[in-house]
Amino acid sequence: MNHAEHFVHYRICDASAAVPLDDEHFIAADDETNVLHVYRYDAGPPVRECDLTPFLDTEDGGEADIEGAAELNGQVWWITSHGCDKKGRSSATRCQLFATDPAGRPVGKPYRRLLDDMLAHPLLDHFELAKAARKAPKDPGGLCIEGLAATPGGGLLVGFRNPVPHGWALIVPVADPAPLLDGGRAELGAPILLDLAGRGIRAIEWYGDAYYIAAGPPAAGDDYALYRWSGRAGDRPLAVDVPALAGLHPESLFFDAQGTMHVLSDDGKAQSGGRKCKEVAVEERTFRRLSIPRGEWDTYWGA
Repeated sequence: MNHAEHFVHYRICDASAAVPLDDEHFIAADDETNVLHVYRYDAGPPVRECDLTPFLDTEDGGEADIEGAAELNGQVWWITSHGCDKKGRSSATRCQLFATDPAGRPVGKPYRRLLDDMLAHPLLDHFELAKAARKAPKDPGGLCIEGLAATPGGGLLVGFRNPVPHGWALIVPVADPAPLLDGGRAELGAPILLDLAGRGIRAIEWYGDAYYIAAGPPAAGDDYALYRWSGRAGDRPLAVDVPALAGLHPESLFFDAQGTMHVLSDDGKAQSGGRKCKEVAVEERTFRRLSIPRGEWDTYWGA
């Protein structure tokens, strides 16, 4: 049986979202830029870059803070944090749900009213998301979306890193998002709360017959874990110990065509020499990817 391996990729540090493209490539976002990067699985620099800055432009400009991705019906959906910046200043640029084709080319128009839809949704009233949206993302009770997953029924699940109401991770379902690309409004389902031991959702992905979740602290910290969840509200997710995860900061999780699980690490504060990402030349910036063959990861959950 093959075992987990670590790979290093270049030009970005804060790997935040990714999906597989084919047997040799995956496409990834960095929450500090508006550029998508296409990488080979065998490590190294990107083979292609897709700058979405013009497409994601809003009145205040700036970084969109892309945090989650999901493949659905041949398109890649991307979601931004929908929160304030780290100083608690609101930003329309950070409130976007949008789609690209697998090559990273924009499809339709970005949807910028998802937060408004959530604030108007009566089933979300008691989560006080309007109050959360006025706080910095890592403040207690702040708002930050980091997870996005396609559902078997053709919808999306939006996973929150923060808030974690009463210590539970929050998920909001979105029905078929295709109409949003042409100006339609989001249809939201009943919220789902998951017991992730006080952690929020950093990434979520459907594979086979279950969702797999990378969870971490809603604020700063290194308390990460991987979970498997049936997708049924009320079912408790099962956590597992993954020794190869030690030292990583999981921000993205996906499966390739062979069933290999890939976990990307946000290494913005873990650059060579203890430097922060912005202190490192672009060509030297790196993030790590953990590759776990199916024959290994499925034993974690007794599959």
